[in-house]
Amino acid sequence: MKKAAAEKYRAIDFTGARRGAVVKPETGKTKISIRLDNAVLEHFRKLVEKAGGGNYQTLINDALLEHLHRRSTLDVVRAVVREELAPYRVLGALRRKLPWKSSGQKTRRRPSKS
Repeated sequence: MKKAAAEKYRAIDFTGARRGAVVKPETGKTKISIRLDNAVLEHFRKLVEKAGGGNYQTLINDALLEHLHRRSTLDVVRAVVREELAPYRVLGALRRKLPWKSSGQKTRRRPSKS
């Protein structure tokens, strides 16, 4: 049976043929195998179904990219806030360590150790 199936391809010249995928993969994307919960797959498949078609894998990829962007934005905001608050932390530490007096307030001193 195998010989009969192979006979019809004997006339084809494969000398210039290459092995591998016929369609080139997209640049910037890597094919992987991943295990996801069934609930995750069902959710994204339902979204595609409601939209009237599409690719659930693209939706999962978009959700992951959005999460990465949100996290990186949050990290940037945190860094900026820390940077801006740094001088106030130094001043706050100095105020706690040193006695000070301002208009209408009593002098603050460290509590005595007893």
